[in-house]
Amino acid sequence: MSPLPPLVEPAAELTREEVARYSRHLIIPDLGLDGQKRLKNAKVLVIGAGGLGSPTLLYLAAAGVGTIGVVEFDVVDESNLQRQIIHGQSDIGRSKAQSARDSILEINPLVNVVLHEVRLEPENAVDLFEQYDLILDGTDNFATRYLVNDAAVLAGKPYVWGSIYRFEGQVSVFWEDAPDGLGLNYRDLYPEPPPPGMVPSCAEGGVLGILCASIASVMGTEAIKLITGIGDPLLGRLMVYDALDMTYRTIKIRKDPAREKITELIDYELFCGVVSDDAAAAAADSTVTPRELRDMLDAGRKVALIDVREQVEWDINRIDGAELIPKSALEAGDGLARLPQDRTPVLYCKTGVRSAEALAAVKKAGFADALHLQGGIVAWAKQLEPDMIMY
Repeated sequence: MSPLPPLVEPAAELTREEVARYSRHLIIPDLGLDGQKRLKNAKVLVIGAGGLGSPTLLYLAAAGVGTIGVVEFDVVDESNLQRQIIHGQSDIGRSKAQSARDSILEINPLVNVVLHEVRLEPENAVDLFEQYDLILDGTDNFATRYLVNDAAVLAGKPYVWGSIYRFEGQVSVFWEDAPDGLGLNYRDLYPEPPPPGMVPSCAEGGVLGILCASIASVMGTEAIKLITGIGDPLLGRLMVYDALDMTYRTIKIRKDPAREKITELIDYELFCGVVSDDAAAAAADSTVTPRELRDMLDAGRKVALIDVREQVEWDINRIDGAELIPKSALEAGDGLARLPQDRTPVLYCKTGVRSAEALAAVKKAGFADALHLQGGIVAWAKQLEPDMIMY
């Protein structure tokens, strides 16, 4: 594929200060003065100032992207600092957006940082995207990814997408309105979201912190290439990175001829389903709160407390008296034999999503009175054991 035309017109000029700051760019023939002027004139919106947003924002700022928008409504948590390098120890409890702005301006005070301290929703996404030349999506859930994709299609904007999990990452560029009939979008790669409960989040499955830098640097590079019109962008290609094997490979993505045209935004939480229909049905009248579970235990009720998380999570924390039978073992069937027949099974996980999925399998196997813990061990700790170590 040949380079796409530059996305952004060049700014009128660079100041003496800008020439000094960006000199290492200016002496690259392919980039040069013209490319740097395009970066100066560019408006880039980054969704999330988390694992992927952090390095991307820092490098786009350092590169001289003139206007950087940040969509972020969360606050900095201690567990973020293992990978979200735009924030520091003193930022814990602060707005991520404001913390990100401070770090960006410390690296490059010439950048205009625009904060959007809102949750991205179908109601605001298209209007927001129309204000920028390019979108970068580093979010960690399927509902937001489909929202970003569909809003980018409706706003006519290209976007760079990245995702990470444990030791692996993926990056691509999507642009429905790309010239020369090259247009495609995220739905050509993933027409349907995976079944609920199939793909754990980073909070449930973990992520190697430094992986964020590898994937974010590719995302930032793609952004610079699109803005300035240099090189071959990842449009029509999915780059897959495996940190353990240290391999990068690219897979061709083709437009899906059967894909319906995107004409409007939908309810993405409903489309992706946080929990499956089976799990929702199983949990409907079989959910206990941490307080109710505590009362049951105190009253000497015959319950079997079953932790359905993984061994590595069990090693960090657990509720006293629980037994570990991972969700995978329950769903495969071999874990079901370990469930006691003479007591009521009460399942719990980290936040209640996996235990609801496991509950469906347990009920199907004949444990009609089985229950699960609303909010998981996180809710239990918050309400009843505030000193419990949490991950």
